[in-house]
Amino acid sequence: MQDLPIRLGLTMWSHAQWQSTFYGSGTQPAQRLERYASVFHTVEGNTTFYATPSANTVLNWRAATHDDFRFTFKLPKAITHQHMLKHAQPMLTEFLQVMAPLAGRVGQWMIQLPAAFGPEHLSQLQQFCRLFPQDVPLGVEVRNMAFFAKGDAEQRLNQWLIESGIDRVIMDSRPVFAAPPNTEAVIDAHQKKPKVPVHAIATAKSPMIRFIGHPQRADNLPFFKAWENKLPDWIEQGKQPYLMIHTPDNIEAPQLARELYQQLSQNILLPDLAPFPAEGNAPQLSMF
Repeated sequence: MQDLPIRLGLTMWSHAQWQSTFYGSGTQPAQRLERYASVFHTVEGNTTFYATPSANTVLNWRAATHDDFRFTFKLPKAITHQHMLKHAQPMLTEFLQVMAPLAGRVGQWMIQLPAAFGPEHLSQLQQFCRLFPQDVPLGVEVRNMAFFAKGDAEQRLNQWLIESGIDRVIMDSRPVFAAPPNTEAVIDAHQKKPKVPVHAIATAKSPMIRFIGHPQRADNLPFFKAWENKLPDWIEQGKQPYLMIHTPDNIEAPQLARELYQQLSQNILLPDLAPFPAEGNAPQLSMF
């Protein structure tokens, strides 16, 4: 695979309603990741936030992907939310041991922190990150509003991230909050997604944007306009951004991701995405 200026991905690889539009009608659930990885460059591994997978599942994920694919696994919520990173070394060690077969295919280990994790906890984050080897790619997503106030707390966080080579995960939830709460999916998104300012700062080499889309695909383009300028700037600086696309129910997330990628390609030379497997030219898949 040629060098990728940017890695495009979704929040999941398995969705029952993608059967006819993305995977192809004959795809079995066990084949979905392989078909997903034939098109997209990365994926958010949300499943690890809720539970550590079995060793066999990890091996299946490895068998279903290729060496140029990258996962961005979230650390378990038991570590980040329940223990707030305190006394977490045994849990982290156990988790990383289970995930070890995929270590070379992890683009970023995501430390997603709750809104309750504020500036007074910054030292806990700093101590926790020292548990990782220096060459392990980390991303931190904060949700406490003090880290978005452009004051001392945010400056200290950003400066430490830059000095440590850790990426700050960027949440862009403007599109979904611009949608009227008139469907169950949008109402649920408004309740669960953080409504935080967009601070487009690259603190390390792989800035990650989590773009939470509007349910009407065309309504996302005005919100994406600023990224059409910012992403090429980062690529020009030698960074490799990660662009993760969500929608309230994720049914049309693959189509939205492709549209935004095509829009971005008008500003910078990007390799074409492979066709969706359901559209033909699907690779032969192996069961595992």
